[in-house]
Amino acid sequence: MASKILASNLRQTLKRSTHLIRRQLLSTAAAAATVEPYEDTTGITMKGVKISGRPLYLDVQATSPVDPRVLDAMLPYYLSRFGNPHSRTHLYGWESDMAVENSRAQVASLIGASPKEIVFTSGATESNNISVKGVMHFYKDKKKHVITTQTEHKCVLDSCRHLQQEGFDVTYLPVRSDGLIDLEKLRAAIRPDTGLVSVMAVNNEIGVVQPVEEIGQICKEFNVPFHTDAAQALGKIPIDVEKWNVSLMSLSGHKIYAPKGVGALYLRRRPRIRVEPQMNGGGQERGIRSGTVPTPLVVGMGAACELALKEMEYDEKRISAMQERLLNGIRAKLDGVVVNGSMERRYAGNLNLSFAYVEGESLLMGLKEVAVSSGSACTSASLEPSYVLRALGVDEDMAHTSIRFGIGRFTTEEEIDRAIELTVHQVEKLREMSPLYEMVKEGINIKDIQWSQH
Repeated sequence: MASKILASNLRQTLKRSTHLIRRQLLSTAAAAATVEPYEDTTGITMKGVKISGRPLYLDVQATSPVDPRVLDAMLPYYLSRFGNPHSRTHLYGWESDMAVENSRAQVASLIGASPKEIVFTSGATESNNISVKGVMHFYKDKKKHVITTQTEHKCVLDSCRHLQQEGFDVTYLPVRSDGLIDLEKLRAAIRPDTGLVSVMAVNNEIGVVQPVEEIGQICKEFNVPFHTDAAQALGKIPIDVEKWNVSLMSLSGHKIYAPKGVGALYLRRRPRIRVEPQMNGGGQERGIRSGTVPTPLVVGMGAACELALKEMEYDEKRISAMQERLLNGIRAKLDGVVVNGSMERRYAGNLNLSFAYVEGESLLMGLKEVAVSSGSACTSASLEPSYVLRALGVDEDMAHTSIRFGIGRFTTEEEIDRAIELTVHQVEKLREMSPLYEMVKEGINIKDIQWSQH
């Protein structure tokens, strides 16, 4: 009898639990969870695409995984040391404030700056907006002209377009076929009312390293503030704000194995550069960026900068060797492979390749087992090729076939070898279906053909 009563009670409890679970599934979090990949013994299915397992990750320019050592540094500030760093009346606030200031010093030491010159932001996009719009708004009575390049990140280009709508003049400098700017054209473009020169240090799409030191010298000569977007340079190439003579520098956390949602802005103190804040509020970060500083994220960025300072040289040697392995492995088996951008002045972890007679979107869809990105805007309705590659003067057909391989701290040689195997297989498969490739093999010059419409 007792066992029957026990069984009955258990059934009632299970019914209530099931009902509760069903109610919880109506929540937003549960709704979001329903788009998670469906995993079975034969592979993973997501968004209608089925693959044999999680892809190899070779898209480090888009984002990097959080280094486990960075996560270890962050965790206490989520759990026990959760105080607001702006709370001045108790231990919780004091210890968070100390952690933020320690992180500020860690970021500063990686770029050769003073901790007082570092302002924490939500990322490089916000830092770029504060730099471009903030400087020009502050000096608007005397300065009306900005100089930038055609290959900048979208947030710099869009900030410049915003300024144009407000009546400012913007000069978009062209780049040479190797992706680098002509210093004489920069010198010629500077006017008495030029208020800012903004040139990114390392290009996010093709990885070329601009001659930042020389640009800084020209700006110093004309007494023009110089801003550089160093999101892709931080922790990857040596940075010295004094040598580079930068007035403002944008930095990002999630490109250097720190979490997403945190970045920094370097603002020179001597000679002092002033900006108009783009966000109003409690006056945190010296009034330049109001809002509670997210202690765990900032601690993560500081820890990542400290690791980068110690391991940059080792990472650079290892990543260079793997870039060479990837490029040589692909070129040994395929012809018509072109590296976009300068090979001499580039960050080794970014390898942007174009494959002749192959459509980039088809190649990307075929490379489901490798997480890479295309230089062409394959997700847009217009399917326009990359504006960066077009600025280099790359032919439209080649610009459409570009793939960016991103190599990072945690990339292995086995992943590189597998990526070579999959890329070669897919390119060969697509070329077999291409009538253009057949014609080229037969010695026909495609550019001489007069195509007619029907």
